[in-house]
Amino acid sequence: MFFAWGMHQRLLMGLVVIVLAAMLMSSCGGGGGQEEHSAAGSHAKGGGEQSSTADLDAALKKSFKQSATPGVVAAVQTPQYTWIRALGVANRTSERPMTPEVYHRIGSVTKTFTATLLLQAAGDGLLSLDDTIDKYVKGVPNGDEITLRQLATMTSGVATYSENKKFDFDGDPGTDPYKVWKPEELVKIGIEDSPLFDPGTEFNYSNTNYVLLGLVLEQVTGKPIGELYRQRIIEPLGLKDTSFPDLADNSLPDPHAQGYTLQGQSSGEKPRDATDWNASWTWTAGMMISTVDDLLAYGRAMGTGKGLLSPAQQDERIDSLVSDVPPFDQPPLKGDFGYGLGLMKEHGWTGHGGVIPGYNTALYYNPDLDAVVAVEVNSDISSGDCPEGRPTMKDGPQSIPCDVPAGRIFNALAKALGKPAPAAPQ
Repeated sequence: MFFAWGMHQRLLMGLVVIVLAAMLMSSCGGGGGQEEHSAAGSHAKGGGEQSSTADLDAALKKSFKQSATPGVVAAVQTPQYTWIRALGVANRTSERPMTPEVYHRIGSVTKTFTATLLLQAAGDGLLSLDDTIDKYVKGVPNGDEITLRQLATMTSGVATYSENKKFDFDGDPGTDPYKVWKPEELVKIGIEDSPLFDPGTEFNYSNTNYVLLGLVLEQVTGKPIGELYRQRIIEPLGLKDTSFPDLADNSLPDPHAQGYTLQGQSSGEKPRDATDWNASWTWTAGMMISTVDDLLAYGRAMGTGKGLLSPAQQDERIDSLVSDVPPFDQPPLKGDFGYGLGLMKEHGWTGHGGVIPGYNTALYYNPDLDAVVAVEVNSDISSGDCPEGRPTMKDGPQSIPCDVPAGRIFNALAKALGKPAPAAPQ
């Protein structure tokens, strides 16, 4: 669960997700109180779980300690059982225990929702994935060549706005973490550094791609993007605790965990509370809120297409996982990793990770196991032997490979399930 991390050398405000050893997807708090809350919110449902929950418990306990994050909610769902655990604290100051019910900012997992809407719009005849972006948005360099498909698969060559100096991404989302950004502002910044390469020739994880797709979807449907998420995904799947907030809405529903970050700071400093930072800078690339129960339901639909897409569209989505362009066609990623229409491939798992200041998420589906794994962590701080520019906690572990917390925990659970998904070197 690495794969969207190294790519953002300045940790891009964290919206990236597990994407790429040198390019694409953290830990606070440690300290006392975590173990004493380890039973809080623990429950397993259904039959047959006894054969694996002990392994899952052990994997979670070890990886949670290695992540040195304040709290975590982790879940696994198979046809035989649902396993959900909450460890640690939701608030470092009060030491309020983490519970499975918390609302959580899911970051770039939002991209899977946006790509689903794109496929639905194509199925409805409102657009074609092979339309070029200049049909809908003018002024994008190479816009007469870049297709909607290439935007969705991150092969467009459009730069990400979150690495532009005008965005001032050395820590806060711009110079003001409470600034309300308009999508058009983000696109304008992103295209200043574009093109990075000819369309379709390379992979580069770019939030601008998915903001552009959001603008396209609003244009072809005539509806606000939040209404589209609700009508086409949230309500059909019965996701009662999933939402896409208004641009100016900084709030998280209750109950929620406080989110902690070191973005804009150095290793060893006191983490900042980013709970109410404005997330409009991520828009259709990362602004959604959800819960672990909703993520389990959505993760299965995402992985199978059921309730969202026709079988032919789901097949197209899985077949879209790009692995034949740099850097996916080269070691250490070759054969094991890829990116498609809003989905990442990590070994046999498909899904997405998400990072936004204070929060880190992993949501993956394995077709061989028919299993969904969801991990929510209230920190985006990496742990381990991390490169310069990737701050860690002073008392965090240093002798293990660098990773974000949700990624480390997902990898441990995948291994416990017998389907390892080791992170690429960072």
